[in-house]
Amino acid sequence: MAEISRYLLEGGGKRLRPALLLLSSGYAGYRGDSAIRLGAVVELIHSATLIHDDVIDGANTRRGRPSANSKWGNHRSVLAGDWLYMQSFQMALNERNFKILDVLIELTQNMVEGELVQLAKLGRMDLTEQDAVELAARKTACLFAGCARLGAVLGNLDDAGEQAMADYGHYAGLAFQLVDDVLDFTASPEKLGKPVLSDLKEGKVTLPLIYALESDSGAGKKLVRTVLDEKGFETVRPEQITALVHESGALDRTRAAALDFASRAKACLNGNGTSDFGRALMTVPDFILGRDN
Repeated sequence: MAEISRYLLEGGGKRLRPALLLLSSGYAGYRGDSAIRLGAVVELIHSATLIHDDVIDGANTRRGRPSANSKWGNHRSVLAGDWLYMQSFQMALNERNFKILDVLIELTQNMVEGELVQLAKLGRMDLTEQDAVELAARKTACLFAGCARLGAVLGNLDDAGEQAMADYGHYAGLAFQLVDDVLDFTASPEKLGKPVLSDLKEGKVTLPLIYALESDSGAGKKLVRTVLDEKGFETVRPEQITALVHESGALDRTRAAALDFASRAKACLNGNGTSDFGRALMTVPDFILGRDN
């Protein structure tokens, strides 16, 4: 467990979720070590989900390095993910705060449900924009929302203030996922840390592809169907799919949707972005929109 955990830690990452929790708690007026401990908790949960996701997806790379499952196998990796989950909840339990546990349990359930929903939709081409957003809400945005809500809980904000922070995290998380979806079509493997178009190879039809297929005459649908059936690019070249998405204007539509969610996140601060923490929170959605990995 220590070897796998150390490997994950050395893999880097943006640490955006604990940063969001720390900023949110400071914004809510909390100053103390609980924010640091809970920042570790949410990063452990995030790491556990990445391990499990890579096992489910059969992914070979993560952050530009071999994934845990490709190094230690699926059995050890699943157990390592479970162990990280339990470690995170053990740390959270030490806070002796049932509200914190309620938030963590709810977001974890949402993430598992999101994974189940995604499995049910693998290989399907009839997904809608609403399907994609709802899946992003469960798989990604719920953890962002939980981080911001936990900061509000530590700061003892009232129910309205707590909900506003959770909404902030929710919309920031949706923007994050849509940028991820765009990068799967536009980033280089070196920048992305994994092969491009990996979502489609895994059977996932994301929002840019949903938009592209809406206006397709039929040839594009046939190409996508072939990739989904073959579970890879055997008779279809990746360039044919990226061209389909680029030429349809789907990437611009997805970026516009991400920008809208980022604007909604900022609006949740209700003009209270004048403190150091408030100004920092106002920049997080911009950081999300501008990232290239």
